Amino acid sequence: MKKILIALTLILAGTSVTLAQVKVFMTREITPEALVKIYKSLGREAHGRVAVKISTGEDGGNNYLKPVLIRGLVEEVNGTVVECCTAYGGSRQDPAKHWETIHKHGFDSIFAVDLMDEFSDIRIPVKDRRHIKYDIVGSHLANYDFMINLAHFKGHAMGGFGGVLKNASIGVASTAGKAYIHTAGKITDAAKAWSNLPEQDAFLESMAAAAQAVHNYFGNGENILYINVMNNMSIDCDCDSHPADPMLKDMGILASTDPVALDQACLDLVFKHKNSDGDTAKPLLDRIAKQHGTHTVDYAEQIGLGSKKYVLINIDK
Repeated sequence: MKKILIALTLILAGTSVTLAQVKVFMTREITPEALVKIYKSLGREAHGRVAVKISTGEDGGNNYLKPVLIRGLVEEVNGTVVECCTAYGGSRQDPAKHWETIHKHGFDSIFAVDLMDEFSDIRIPVKDRRHIKYDIVGSHLANYDFMINLAHFKGHAMGGFGGVLKNASIGVASTAGKAYIHTAGKITDAAKAWSNLPEQDAFLESMAAAAQAVHNYFGNGENILYINVMNNMSIDCDCDSHPADPMLKDMGILASTDPVALDQACLDLVFKHKNSDGDTAKPLLDRIAKQHGTHTVDYAEQIGLGSKKYVLINIDK
């Protein structure tokens, strides 16, 4: 009864903490100016040493967020573009090759760029220890006071889809950390990871737990914010050097301080999309279903990272 009275008092006072109050902001525009505008709409000012976490894209791919698009935001917050190496070979597992790709894609010509696991990695605490006991991230993560998780929302061969939850987990993890997440805490050897893959949901739950670790690392979520850009939405990730052509037209930019609400809002836009010739969500929906991709969001809510209930606010109006 006491808890009920407290809840009623909060509601009557106009300070209800119901989950439905999570705000997700959206603009249909995908421009440098719109990216800055939606950042400002969040009302959470980046401060101190700011990391802007993106994917610099595998050599050969062309769907990653381009420097010309993100430049205004990075300059607005005086940020450093940060990345970590991959765990699957290609053009970004080896730091030297990764730097070549970063340069080829034009990032270091415009921004300060930091390959956070170039020299070492560190372990940070994990709240949900069902699969992983810690999160292994690039050691330079410790150099930053604030993070803007700037993700390209699209499909993913193993996770079904990739948004801010993936960008916080797999994206911030070092090569060893990526292997650890992909194997649900079994091994850290990238060369052996792909022959030691777990049951699918264990991998997805490990991603959610790692995303929560990064979220909590930044002041229990007070010093981090999340942005998804819904353009060039191939069924394949930017980690693919030969991604499938996007079949779904661009939708806009969404942002929130809650990563669960944000990824859920983007999924809902794809789920509710009305298909037409040359603009179909079916391939992406099939990829998400095949990999049980929505489980990452479900589990992230279950472990307390955020809420799937949200209010979508169109800042174009």
